[in-house]
Amino acid sequence: MKNSNLCYVGFLLAMSMIGASMGDLEFGFYRETCPSAQAIVRSVVFEAVSSDPGLGAGLIRLFFHDCFVRGCDGSVLIASTASNPSEQVSPINLSLRGFQVIDQAKTQLEAACPGVVSCADIVAFAARDSVLKLGGFNYSVVGGRRDGLVSSSADPLNNLPQFSFNLAQLESTFAAKGLGVTDVVVLSGAHSIGIAHCSSFINRLYPTVDPTLDPTFASSLLSLCPNDTTTNNPTTNQDYQTPNILDNKYYQDILQQRVLFTSDEDLTNSTATLGVVNLFATNGGEWVNQFTRVMQKMGQIGALTGTQGEIRKVCSAFN
Repeated sequence: MKNSNLCYVGFLLAMSMIGASMGDLEFGFYRETCPSAQAIVRSVVFEAVSSDPGLGAGLIRLFFHDCFVRGCDGSVLIASTASNPSEQVSPINLSLRGFQVIDQAKTQLEAACPGVVSCADIVAFAARDSVLKLGGFNYSVVGGRRDGLVSSSADPLNNLPQFSFNLAQLESTFAAKGLGVTDVVVLSGAHSIGIAHCSSFINRLYPTVDPTLDPTFASSLLSLCPNDTTTNNPTTNQDYQTPNILDNKYYQDILQQRVLFTSDEDLTNSTATLGVVNLFATNGGEWVNQFTRVMQKMGQIGALTGTQGEIRKVCSAFN
């Protein structure tokens, strides 16, 4: 996936979108108010992901969890307090990573351009830069999102798909955000990187092994994961082929029945989704094009613009 052709495709896509806009969101939004904004975020992200590739996967997931709950408004970044249990303490968000990268970027941006760049935009830029660092392809990201004024622990479970979801549940959750069944398959490709705790796929191992799991793969998972993960909850790579490269190997894993989650395996349970899985498994370039499209589309979900919300001084707290 990391090759000059894909980088060139990403470059052309980025160049074609300069100056374009999507509603109140705009490519090059900070060109006058903070010209170095995206460069600052990229520098911070590249340094962090170089030291720990898992942070790249974490930042992409952070973007997804932000946009699916109250829209792309940085609400996932708010630290929880006794008086305001935030999204961060929802069970589905307890394993989120990358907050310190966002905070570091925000600190540098406040020094360069005080009160200008929103935390919501930083999350979107950081996800894109993680894709570039781990996948080798680039795309343009609109700016102009404002930071939200609400973060509730009750919201994530009502809005985010869970690893145990079947295809029908995934379709319903994505449809509520204006995304289609093909988008489900496309975004699932982010499981090409990162790690997962045994607790997120234990339902496929105990009390009986899911028959759709490759037997050798299932045996390796059984040797790793205890049937009670309360006090011992090991992790494993989501993609066993190229765990630190964002590529199309995940789709090959699906066809080999070597994926962790019910939500992954269920992508083979309809003719429509299986066709897309087969396409992406053999055509990495097409997956890159589609992943770019859906990441840009997702980045517009429920975005606050204009005078809505605020520009936080610190990403983890309301002003």
